[in-house]
Amino acid sequence: MANISNTQFFKVKNDPEVRVKEVLDVVYNAMSEKGYNPVNQIVGYVMSGDPTYITSYKGARSMIMKVERDEIVEELLKEYIKHKSWERD
Repeated sequence: MANISNTQFFKVKNDPEVRVKEVLDVVYNAMSEKGYNPVNQIVGYVMSGDPTYITSYKGARSMIMKVERDEIVEELLKEYIKHKSWERD
């Protein structure tokens, strides 16, 4: 029998953490396959928060809504800086 004076711990398993890179990859590919310009559409979503900028094809819309827009901007900026594209001239 457990000692009732001690606090028991219970941990709920959350859904696996959604990785922003994976979400962007799925969204980019789905938008391309449907004939949209993925960069323009993702920018529209990030700027407005309106999920209708993203196709529902292959679950892209529901996936992108699982991450915060600031996380998307952060990931894109980190990748841009990492590749230092302005120094390649």
